[in-house]
Formats: sequence, C-alpha cells, structure tokens
Amino acid sequence: MTLNLPFEVLYLIHQFQQNKFDAFLVGGAVRDLAMNLPKELIKDFDLTTNATPAEMQKIFPKSFYENKFGTVSFTHENLLEELSKNYQLPSTTLATFLEKKEVKTNRIIDLKKAKKIHFSLKDKLSSSEDSSASEIENVPPFEMTTFRSDGEYLDHRRPDKVSFGSSLEEDLQRRDFTINALAITIKQSYLQQIFDQKELASSYQIQEQDFQFIDLHHGQEDLSKGIIRTVGKADQRFAEDALRMLRAVRLAVQLNMDIETDTYYAIKYHKDLLKFVSFERIRDEFLKILASDRAAKGIELLDETGLLNNIIPELYQGVDMQQRGHHTTDVWTHSLDALRHCPSKDPIVRLATLLHDIGKPVSYKEENGEITFYSHDVLGSRIASKIATRLKLSKKEVQRIFILVRYHMFHYQEHHSDASIRRFIRRVGFENIDDILDLREGDRLGSGAKKTSWRLEEMKQRIIEQLNQPMGLDDLAVNGHDLMQELGLKPGPLLGEILDKLLEKVLENPELNNRESLLQKAKEIVKA
Repeated sequence: MTLNLPFEVLYLIHQFQQNKFDAFLVGGAVRDLAMNLPKELIKDFDLTTNATPAEMQKIFPKSFYENKFGTVSFTHENLLEELSKNYQLPSTTLATFLEKKEVKTNRIIDLKKAKKIHFSLKDKLSSSEDSSASEIENVPPFEMTTFRSDGEYLDHRRPDKVSFGSSLEEDLQRRDFTINALAITIKQSYLQQIFDQKELASSYQIQEQDFQFIDLHHGQEDLSKGIIRTVGKADQRFAEDALRMLRAVRLAVQLNMDIETDTYYAIKYHKDLLKFVSFERIRDEFLKILASDRAAKGIELLDETGLLNNIIPELYQGVDMQQRGHHTTDVWTHSLDALRHCPSKDPIVRLATLLHDIGKPVSYKEENGEITFYSHDVLGSRIASKIATRLKLSKKEVQRIFILVRYHMFHYQEHHSDASIRRFIRRVGFENIDDILDLREGDRLGSGAKKTSWRLEEMKQRIIEQLNQPMGLDDLAVNGHDLMQELGLKPGPLLGEILDKLLEKVLENPELNNRESLLQKAKEIVKA
C-alpha cells in the first residue's frame, strides 16, 4: 500500500509531532486511501490527536474552536498563509486536486447552437466553456479532534457529555463503521526530511516503511469484502446516533457495498429512531444518496429497512397503483425507474424525478373502466413542495422542485406557435429548461418508452431558436418608472398588472418590444 497525500495534511501532522503530540489521519480519507481512490475524490481530511483544543490553538493560532466535542478547525486559506511564511509553495494545492464542481457539458439544450442567447444564459455558457480552468474555492476546513470517549446518547443523536481520552484505541472504539475506524500516522523522520526543504511538492508518495496503518476493527477486511459493518454491536451504535442508519445506506450506495446482515436488521429494528434526528441532517444524507451513481438502489434500501417511511411516506401511496397507456408498472416502480434513468447528477433534479408522479394517488379515478390522473401534475407540485420544505431545502430549491413537477407533463405538436414555445420557456425558466428535459428523459425511459422522440427533438431545436427573445419583465423596453412618467400613474398594483399584460403581448409578438409600441399599448390598457 502506497499513500498519496497532499503537503497540507503532512504539514499538520508534522506540526503536532514537532510540539510533542501524536496525530493520526482518520475517517473517510483513510478509508478512501485504503480503497485506492483517485486523489481528486478524497475531499475531507480529519485528524485525531492527544492534544487538547487549547493546545491545538497554540500550535495553530488562526484555527477556531466552536463546539464542545473537541474539534478544532483550520481553514485551507489560513494554512497556506502560515506555510507561505517559511516555504515556497507549489503552484497546485489541495484545491486543485479536489473534484471540480461538475459542469454538465453535454447539455440537452446546446447553447452554442443558438445564434443569440438571453443575457441570463451568458454566464452559464461561459462557465461551461471555462470549466477546465475552474477550481473549488471553498476547500472543507481541516478538522482536528482530541482523542475522546462519549457519554450516553440520551437523545439518540449526540452524547450528553464528551470526555477527552488518552489513546487512539479509545477514540476508534466510538466510531460508527469499521471502514471508518481506520487511522494512519506518518513517521517523524520522513516528515522531517520533507519540511527541512524550503520548496514543497504538491503531494508525496509515501511508502509502507514510512507510515503506520492502524486497523483495530478489521475495517480493511470489510473493505475487501465490500461490507458496511458497525464498530461493536449495531444495536448500540444506532441507539446512540440514529443518523448512522441513514449513513449506512449512503455509504452502501456511494461505495457500491452491502450492509452486513446484523447491521441491516438492526437498522430495520431501530428505524423509527430516525424521528429524533433533525431534517437538516436527514436532508444532507438523503441528497448524498440521490447524488450517488446508485440513487434508485439507495431508495430501495431505505424502503427495505423502513427508513423511507420516516422521510417521504407519501411515496408509498403509489405502491400497487396501476397506470394506463404505455405504463407497464405501478406508480411506485415507475418513480424508481424514472430516477434510475434520470441523466442529471443534480440531487434536486433527481428528487423532482422521484416525486414527479407524487400527485397520481390523490388524483386517481376510474371512469368507464378507464384510469385517469387528471391534474396530477398540479396536485403533485404542491405535495412535492411540502416534501421539499419538510426536508429543509432552500426556498430556491423548493421552487425548482415545484416547477419541475408542475410542468413535467409538457407536450409539443409541430403546429405549436413560436409564442407557445416562448411561454413554455417563461413558465419553466431559462435555468430549468435542461433539468425538465432530463426529468422527461428519465420519465420516458422509466416507463419503457424510447429516450426521445422526433417531436421532442424538434421542440429542443425550437427552444434554441427562441433563446434570444424577451421572456420576463426585465426584458421589456419599458419599466414601471416609464409608465408613471409617461402615463401619469402612481405606484401601486396597477403598474404590475399593466407590465404583466405588456409582457403577454411581447411573448405573442416580440417585435412589439420597443418603447413607443409598449407605451401605446399601455395607454390602451389603461383606457380599457
């Protein structure tokens, strides 16, 4: 086993050793190193030490300590600032190696094909073109935690007290899963050689003779077997911290592993303890599951273990609810299949895909032997918004969910006018066009249809043709101030009503979007 570690992490360990303290790299980073994952996928580097928080802050004066759990944080920016005083730093730092923010280059709506594009899309186009040069600016802070042992978990989430321990063994014993209870330390002689030099490399290949790998709970064996297993008794681990159950599912789908039998059945037994966990924490784990390459498998695991009923119970109303037409499965199965085929990696788009038919159970009717789901998109958008709000998503994310579910039933005929295309873009929003087409692709494939159709492809081309047209109030050649000045109007709701009517006329005929024409139309509206 060879380690590839960035100079920043080595410096932290070196500084602890220089101050006569032990320091170990622990947690997910060690697991990922043991799995030989590419360095750009290893994001969070956490350390544990026998130094107290006060002692750590003496070593790293610009670090901060804001909790009672013994964790001191040190930002990447401050670390580089400290290092630059004594060393010549490499041009590539940890930020360069971290996985870049994903910019989808194979957009369904290819902005480069448009002769002109709306001003609001120019940033999206330039970010797509410059994606190769982009870097993550906000590197997660390094977290350094004193060896500790936990008291009782009376609320099934946090220990009622934390005691600083004296050994690594005690610290690893309290961790959640064996694959996360691994630790590494680097030999002091090796680090001394590196930091005796004034010029640092971006990362270092460390051979086995220069580091110590600690595995007290057979985590490496479980990694090789592809098993998620708790440290110690699963019942105790989940009773202590109920969020660990959700984390087990997340790790299983992220790492393509199985949950060990005793651990699996302990989750099923303790599933209702999830109600003690805040939805903010549930949301974070749930979105990571949706963002994984096995999102649908994650939902299936949440269902099998009973956890899903504590997160989105509304989904179960679609079980055994048959559909009509080209659908060959019930609503529940179709929703999972749509998620499985959704090409977007955005967890918000994937959540909207999972929920796109959430309104079918409440709109279900049988008329003359025919199944109908009239207005399920309208009803579903309201239900989906409530679910998104419950998950503590931001207002912007809730609105995205609402729009994607509300308008996922869009249809196109070749006789549709350019104005109808513009109204579709206006309803959905420029920023959501590609997302709703991704949802539609998942919906089609999830129901057994082809990925696309000639009508859908033609619609895409017509959308591109309209990308430079006025779509919103900001695009109008006049504004509220112009109307007050030219028509003698006062501030109030009437101004908004006039502008909305002017926009409707411009959507129908973009050639009207000039000051003279719009003022004339405004006068006609006032007189009407």
